[in-house]
Amino acid sequence: MEQRVTSYFRKLCDLLASIEVTEWDGTILSIDEGARKAVGTILSVQSCSGKVMMIGNGGSAAIVSHMQNDLCKGVDVRAMVFNEIPLLTALANDHGYGCVFEQPIVLWAEAGDLLVAVSSSGQSESILRAVRAGVERGCHVITLSGFSADNPLRRLGKVNFYVPSHIYGYVELVHSALTHFLTDCAMIQHPKKEGLSDRDVRTRIVSTIVH
Repeated sequence: MEQRVTSYFRKLCDLLASIEVTEWDGTILSIDEGARKAVGTILSVQSCSGKVMMIGNGGSAAIVSHMQNDLCKGVDVRAMVFNEIPLLTALANDHGYGCVFEQPIVLWAEAGDLLVAVSSSGQSESILRAVRAGVERGCHVITLSGFSADNPLRRLGKVNFYVPSHIYGYVELVHSALTHFLTDCAMIQHPKKEGLSDRDVRTRIVSTIVH
């Protein structure tokens, strides 16, 4: 059956408005409150010279790589991803794919750092092992997931964003929009090195969106 782009976009808009947010203990937050907590954590880590580490597989790897770029460039925060092919394939070949993010987290994570974990299913072994390693080392954790409402990743973060869909494309698009929102908000609230005012930063963001 042919799908119309209008119905696809309408469903996407519905999902953007249907994001569910919970804390580690299951407390329900509004999407705005969850976003405020996530942005606040990013800025707190930046102000303390901590790191933001981001992990994801496949399309989610592309999302966290884009987020890393925006955090480094726009928020002046030390942000890392672990997608470099030589290390990733070496770890996968020698120890199994489940450890490819866990091992770098064990190596790099310090108490007070932030780990952002993105997984459409919320069930990827490589993501879950890395998040548990981060928690053990005292990291703040923000998760983005989808598919089943009871996926295990959704219970591991300080703030957990969940997209109620089993379709990869929808989940990844919502995750991408959400990470853009978080980095844009962090950019607005962060005092830029070159002395730009909040109005200047907002203008720059709006100009980027328009063009």
